[in-house]
Amino acid sequence: MYTFSIHIFSLLVRIAAFLGNVKAKRLWDGQKSVWTQLDVSLQPKERRVWIHCASVGEFEQGRPLMEDIRAKFPQYKIVVTFFSPSGYELRKDFSGVDYVFYLPFDKVQNAKRFVAKVNPEIIFFIKYEFWRNYLKTIERRQIPLYLVSAIFRREQSFFKFYGGWYRKLLTTFTHFFVQNEHSKELLAKIGYANVTVTGDTRFDRVCRIFDQAKKMPEVENFVNGKTCMIAGSTWEADEEILARYINTENRNIKWIIAPHEIHGNQIKRLINSINAKTIRYSQISETNPADFQVMLIDNIGMLSSLYRYGNAAYIGGGFGKGIHNTLEAAVYGIPVFFGPAHKKFQEAKALIALGGAITIKNYDDFAEKFNDLLDDPEKAKKIGDIAGAFAASGRGATEKLLKIVF
Repeated sequence: MYTFSIHIFSLLVRIAAFLGNVKAKRLWDGQKSVWTQLDVSLQPKERRVWIHCASVGEFEQGRPLMEDIRAKFPQYKIVVTFFSPSGYELRKDFSGVDYVFYLPFDKVQNAKRFVAKVNPEIIFFIKYEFWRNYLKTIERRQIPLYLVSAIFRREQSFFKFYGGWYRKLLTTFTHFFVQNEHSKELLAKIGYANVTVTGDTRFDRVCRIFDQAKKMPEVENFVNGKTCMIAGSTWEADEEILARYINTENRNIKWIIAPHEIHGNQIKRLINSINAKTIRYSQISETNPADFQVMLIDNIGMLSSLYRYGNAAYIGGGFGKGIHNTLEAAVYGIPVFFGPAHKKFQEAKALIALGGAITIKNYDDFAEKFNDLLDDPEKAKKIGDIAGAFAASGRGATEKLLKIVF
């Protein structure tokens, strides 16, 4: 039934691609071309490590692992795979690894063929990846398989009375590197002792970004010494709150907004909703950026470094399926705001408990809490210091797991 559902899914992707869906077409084209890419790219007699990331977020989580393997174990070639078109398109030319491919659909023959061609000595899956046919193929070939920065919750199928099928998938992993003690305890209750609490490799990633952050003169000119709010990975519900605040409150502050969707219509909608002078980042060289109050980031890849110019950060997604990366902002020692959909995010809950983040329910709640910080700089600094210390405290997960694997 599982494999049949994968066949149905692949058929639906093909139909959607034929009908003109852009994301489906990218995925289908990528699926078709991966076998040729494998044949043309892979060189004989290489020793390979395979790291699979579902999408962009998992890639960032796995990036410290890629960097450290390349630096400490140069005898290995690194193969990275994505299932998501957004992840693949953004990182297909990433120079920090040797090969980047789409992961073929999880059909039995695909799994056997792909694993045989890549022939890795070690495999890492990042956080949440449980493709049954790949897992079973890897198990049969007796290749060490590690789940990195995993986090388990009681409500997941593994821990339900009907979860036997899911629990069997866990037997394929050589070792689990989990984010917290709770995950370790849950796995122990269903018979898994091959677990180490290493923490989250995202802490390593954001700390490295912080250490390597480069100056952006055009952004400095835009901020021009004023208080600045950086809003990252925002969705429409977040942007409605931010636009209303900008239009309503008479505060002499700057805004940098990096929407999750940067296609033309989304950017135009956001520009039309804001009354203040607004400039796209792509047009910033054509004018004096200091003359504008709002800057919209219409590219991908800048956000994690932009937070250095903020006095506070708003993390998008909290009025939808879930918030985006809070650590990218927290590492710069600034207060972090986000909406109510944060319950599944351990770092967000920890930040709230420590007093380094502020959760909001609606526009009025945001306006009241943000104004409070603007009027009390000492309070804002205290919250920011807590956030920064928390982000720094989680460093070291990658080193811990590499000591066990190699």
